[in-house]
Amino acid sequence: MVWLLLVAAIGLETTATLSMKASDGFTRRAWILPVVLGYAASFALLGAVLGMGMGVGVAYGIWAASGVALTAVLGRAFFRDPLTPPMMAGIALIVGGVLMIELGHG
Repeated sequence: MVWLLLVAAIGLETTATLSMKASDGFTRRAWILPVVLGYAASFALLGAVLGMGMGVGVAYGIWAASGVALTAVLGRAFFRDPLTPPMMAGIALIVGGVLMIELGHG
């Protein structure tokens, strides 16, 4: 259950960030609500994950790193943001780092 909540928190944070981009600097007001609700729900779920006993270094590390990687990939898909070979290498390093955090905490 804790992992499902963490995945949901990552998805909500990513959605909120992409909604912020879609808001075009908050000039497209319809996107403001998804930004606010997405971040609020993401933080609430991250708090629940921490309350269920997952270590803060593990939970926050995975949440933040996965959000960065997912946002970069989806930013490319939805907004044609750049995704250069060095950026892809960085995403690979993020994935490796998340795996090392998970494998090293137990």
